[in-house]
Amino acid sequence: MQSDTSPGSMLEAMRAQKPLVQCITNFVAMNIAANVLLAAGASPAMVHAEEEAGEFAAISGALTINIGTLSNGWMRGMRAAAASAVATGRPWVLDPVAHYATAFRRNAVQELLALRPTIIRGNASEIIALAGGASQGQGVDSRDPVEQAEASAGLLASKHGAIVAVTGAVDFVTDGKRGCRIEGGSPWMPQVTALGCSLTCLIGAFAATHPNAPFDATVAALATFAVAGKEAARKAEGPGSFSWRFLDSLAAIDGRLLDQNARISQI
Repeated sequence: MQSDTSPGSMLEAMRAQKPLVQCITNFVAMNIAANVLLAAGASPAMVHAEEEAGEFAAISGALTINIGTLSNGWMRGMRAAAASAVATGRPWVLDPVAHYATAFRRNAVQELLALRPTIIRGNASEIIALAGGASQGQGVDSRDPVEQAEASAGLLASKHGAIVAVTGAVDFVTDGKRGCRIEGGSPWMPQVTALGCSLTCLIGAFAATHPNAPFDATVAALATFAVAGKEAARKAEGPGSFSWRFLDSLAAIDGRLLDQNARISQI
């Protein structure tokens, strides 16, 4: 029997609710992120304009913000949306893409952190740098292993009162007190552009359905991605065939299959 917080139960609940997720993401990610949410069972809305982002956040189940293709106009929309999400009690997820690369990005991510994200998701280099450490990241690419970022993730979670997810070959999630590792996925995943950005949006979908359990929601989203990735890789011949097979696998997963195949270890 599934518990209410098992990944499978959370997936089934998310699909039953079909939450509206406002995804302020980058140009590269928009198409794949929308398709990932649709395949998983959620309803994506790529609304980022400063004239409406705040208003739209108030009617969404969750908000996700990705700073991949940042501009002043987008930043104003991000600020408005995050402030609205906080004011209306909506969970929101921050994806600090390459925040260490330029002063513009560093300043932007500090402004967004001050708006109290519910969940922060990044690769190991991003999380290490966000916690004040020295990372080996180059542009949007991580050059640090996830395990090296676990301590930084814990510090970041405690400082900001957020759930922190570090994604890579083996994912790590922490709230500063407890942690989980999630195994699975495929080596093809880093070769399909913006899959990580899409995962941020999927975390938002799970958080929208389970706003009072953001830790478990994050673990469930990562487990769903990992199981779908492993399933897709069984017949994939390269990153191209993996990409469409991943969407098919994501749509085909049910709660029972997810709970049977999720590889989650408590720390």
